[in-house]
Amino acid sequence: MSILINTTTTLSFSPSLPAFFSSPSKSNLRPSSAFFPSHFRTVTSSSPTYLRAHPSLHSQPSAVMGDAPDAGMDAVQRRLMFEDECILVDENDNVVGHESKYNCHLWEKIQSEHMLHRAFSVFLFNTKYELLLQQRSATKVTFPLVWTNTCCSHPLYRESELIYENSLGVRNAAQRKLLDELGIPAEDVPVDQFTPLGRILYKAPSDGKWGEHELDYLLFIVRDVNVNPNPDEVADIKYVNREQLKELLRKADAGEEGIKLSPWFRLVVENFLFKWWDHVEKGTFKEAADMETIHKLT
Repeated sequence: MSILINTTTTLSFSPSLPAFFSSPSKSNLRPSSAFFPSHFRTVTSSSPTYLRAHPSLHSQPSAVMGDAPDAGMDAVQRRLMFEDECILVDENDNVVGHESKYNCHLWEKIQSEHMLHRAFSVFLFNTKYELLLQQRSATKVTFPLVWTNTCCSHPLYRESELIYENSLGVRNAAQRKLLDELGIPAEDVPVDQFTPLGRILYKAPSDGKWGEHELDYLLFIVRDVNVNPNPDEVADIKYVNREQLKELLRKADAGEEGIKLSPWFRLVVENFLFKWWDHVEKGTFKEAADMETIHKLT
């Protein structure tokens, strides 16, 4: 698929990016060997965007991942874990490198190497101001079957998703993943309709081996969309109003019906969501935006 970028937008990078990004016209963004440790891998071409396994991944060399692949890992999730390259950042959101999705989510590496990657969370409302939630599929490596916001993923280490200005890179990535996960066509979610409201930094273990350590961009959008969930990514979806979300929170807290919420979604709900919902309904959520602050939440 093609990533939709407004061609009138000047593609420029944050002044905080390392010196190897000397020109946005470089197609491969290949870092110098002096800057990165040898275990960092360089992306030389854009990988396919839809989620289908490749047979070669069954014999992926363990040296690439730093650990042998799990025998029981779903083939689609294995492909994403080994092919997707996340953007490594410091706590001020400066790009410091890139690494496989696999290594970025190993709790041992998160703890020992303080590996932090850039992420995004989409909150999509329909024109009745109901929030679209998804339940992550049972085959997800981290936090399977938990309920969360509309879409949660990562911009990849590719030119179109590294653009810092106006958060264009993460907005491009959000459009890509809404199609991948929920089958929402690009034309239903134009890139310029995403409004970044803030950034959070959090760390959360999943099951002992896996976890998250993310600098997460919170993207809000109000659109009526066509939804066709990808079962490799999504087990269920639902639209909720405020009261229905509060009831979902109550059930999760009480342990009823096996309902669990993702840690990042709960942090956003507890710190921001309901007051931002007021702005969504009034059409003033741009007034709530604060992209200067990085909120460190636990």
